[in-house]
Amino acid sequence: MAAQQDELRTVRGAVLDKSENPVATAIVYLKNVRTLAVKTYISDKAGQYRFSGLDPNVDYEIHAENDTMMSATRTVSSFDSRKDIVISLKLDKEKKKT
Repeated sequence: MAAQQDELRTVRGAVLDKSENPVATAIVYLKNVRTLAVKTYISDKAGQYRFSGLDPNVDYEIHAENDTMMSATRTVSSFDSRKDIVISLKLDKEKKKT
């Protein structure tokens, strides 16, 4: 059954560097844990990102990356009843060289 429009959730926030400065053009990855579908968003000049229209009955995993750094992965739980979830993602881990 499809979620009603007013029940859909938004996840938004900022991508920050180690010094709490906003990071533009970081890629934010949002993964639907049920379907494994991934949405991406490129942070704006103020480091902001936004995903809207999210199913409230699904858990999501979110993290950010740029060329050399990445953030920890955070979970957006289906048990979190907030409609507007704000998560700051700090780029504080070096990406592994592949």
